[in-house]
Amino acid sequence: MRPEPEPRQRPAKGRHRPLAVDSLLATAYAGASLLLGQEPPPAPWHALDATGTALTVLVSAALVARRIAPVPVLATVLALWTLYIAGGYWPVVNSPASLLALYTVAAARGTRTAGAGAAAVGATWLFAGAVHAGYGSMKTVLVQALAFPLVMVFFGRTAGRAAERSHRLAELTRRLRAEQEARALQAVTEERLRIARELHDVVAHHMSVVSLQAGMASYVFEGDPATARAALGTIAATSREALEELRRLLTLLRTGPEDPPPAGPGPHEDDSPERYTPAPGLDRLGELLGRVRAAGTPVELHVEGEPLALPPGMDLCAYRVVQEALTNVLRHAGPATATVTVRHRPQGLTMRITDDGRAPAAPARVPGTGHGLIGMRERARIYRGTVSAGPRPQGGFEVLLSLPAPAAEGTRPHGRPSP
Repeated sequence: MRPEPEPRQRPAKGRHRPLAVDSLLATAYAGASLLLGQEPPPAPWHALDATGTALTVLVSAALVARRIAPVPVLATVLALWTLYIAGGYWPVVNSPASLLALYTVAAARGTRTAGAGAAAVGATWLFAGAVHAGYGSMKTVLVQALAFPLVMVFFGRTAGRAAERSHRLAELTRRLRAEQEARALQAVTEERLRIARELHDVVAHHMSVVSLQAGMASYVFEGDPATARAALGTIAATSREALEELRRLLTLLRTGPEDPPPAGPGPHEDDSPERYTPAPGLDRLGELLGRVRAAGTPVELHVEGEPLALPPGMDLCAYRVVQEALTNVLRHAGPATATVTVRHRPQGLTMRITDDGRAPAAPARVPGTGHGLIGMRERARIYRGTVSAGPRPQGGFEVLLSLPAPAAEGTRPHGRPSP
């Protein structure tokens, strides 16, 4: 996955905000502690003097770094608080600081670390009760030394788990967004390939026929006007069919599957019923062979077996493979005769397109190369089929398409193609 520098920089920028909040919190705590320290403490504790004030300020200042280094901050607070208690000052003034530091440790670290911190806070609390054993009941001090740290650990661990869940949720959201973007990009790429295949099949075949017919018409224009007129008629028919297929393709690109067809023909050309002409299939194989014959290449058709009921997509795939193979015969085989053999079997459909061309192999006829062969293989792969292509030992070229038998659902039968 490609790196995302911008999201990685956001945590660095976000550190300034918690630091500012903790600075304000430490300042407010220092002010409140110093105000509390000005009150007359219960006997036998001492009132705040310069040393007690300095220790209170240091305890508050340590809280600024509680999110950055929670365990060292807790250790620092407990050490300063122990000195404060040993000096005979009232422990209540700085006891909230130790509880806040323990809460941070419990939220940011594991249960074991939080338990060790709670034990340290409880021990310091017991030390405060032992310094002046005559102040209050040791039973009360023991209960406080156990209850307060445990409460802080409970709330801290609860907040820590909530923060971990939020972090995991944010990470999952980021990954999901990246995966959705990758899928969208993949869908766009696949759609572009599909469009490119369709355009290649339509343009390459029809323009090859038009080019050959136009050359022949120009060659016999004066000597054989009838042949020239027939060639021009083939050019007109092929051009109309190419325009029809291009219009159908553009309609599929502009119209989603949820858009209904128009109720009837409208004033615009795009609203005519032809824009929804079904995609060609094996039932139109006779028209395809007729165009190839009109271009000067004899083609024979052999059909074996009972025609299978093919889904529209698989039917179009078989038609396009034959179309591309015969287009290559027109463009690269030179004077040749082509044969199309269609075998319908219970296991699936097999189509073999061969020619006996003697022309030297052009680069596009090298096995495995050329956009046409790549497009044929991609079409067949969609339906778990295979396409192989290459020169024949006895001369010429061969394209073999194998498609497995389709499922019974979502199919439509087609008639046997006429030769």
